[in-house]
Amino acid sequence: MASSADFVQYIVDQCGGAGNIEARKMFGDYGIYCNGKIFGLICDNGFYVKPTEEGRRLLHTEDLRPPYDGAKPYFYIEDVDDRDYLSALVKVTCAVLPEPKPKNKKK
Repeated sequence: MASSADFVQYIVDQCGGAGNIEARKMFGDYGIYCNGKIFGLICDNGFYVKPTEEGRRLLHTEDLRPPYDGAKPYFYIEDVDDRDYLSALVKVTCAVLPEPKPKNKKK
C-alpha cells in the first residue's frame, strides 16, 4: 500500500521548521528531504528517519524498523503531530548526515 498524498503533505508541513522540506516519489513511496539532503522515508503512511546518535537522543520512543522489506532499520516516528519535535529531530539528523554527492551534468 502506498502512502496517501494527504499524509505525505502532512509530514512535509510538520517538518517545515527544519528548513525547505520536500517529498519526492521513489519506488512507489517517498523520500523526504531537508534543504536537498535526504533524511528519511515515507512508506505505507509511516514516517521513518535515518538513525543517528544525535537523533536518538531526541526520540520520545526508540523504535527501529525497516520501512520496507529488505531495508535497513530506520527510526519509526509514531508521534507525527508534534511539529516542534519533528523539526528538531530533522535538524539534528541532517546536521550529521553527509552532503549529497553532486550529480554529473550530461553533456
